[in-house]
Amino acid sequence: MKAKLIAVGERAPRWLADGFGEYQKRLSHWLPLELVEIEPGLRGKGRDPVRAASDEGGRALASVPKSGRVVMLDGGGRTWSSEQLAERLEHWRGQGQDLAFMIGGPEGHADAVRERADEAWSLGPLTLPHMLVRLVVAEQLYRAAALLANHPYHRA
Repeated sequence: MKAKLIAVGERAPRWLADGFGEYQKRLSHWLPLELVEIEPGLRGKGRDPVRAASDEGGRALASVPKSGRVVMLDGGGRTWSSEQLAERLEHWRGQGQDLAFMIGGPEGHADAVRERADEAWSLGPLTLPHMLVRLVVAEQLYRAAALLANHPYHRA
């Protein structure tokens, strides 16, 4: 099983990119994680933000693996403890599908992404910068995989 983190936005600050890269490297033998950056839609004066989100959604969906399971990061989704995420990861492995984790743009996800999503995951009630969400998702996936492998990283 492989995973993609499909995220609207480009060029994370170096400290975030380095952090993401560290967890991506640690995950590589348990859950290879590829970052796919989607160019943001055009915004600004006279531009339609709904159209921008729709354009982003189309490009994001084009990156989803065929028959992959789509997990949309969304404030209205389910919250999971680290242990519950490990259970979800074990369930997803049992399904035998590749995973696509989706992070939307400033307006959130396009309707097409919401319709395609198999489930929605919320990181909690805090509002986080989308670039930081990349790092949090990578760390939590690593933590979940470490739990399943009985690795001592997670000490609750």
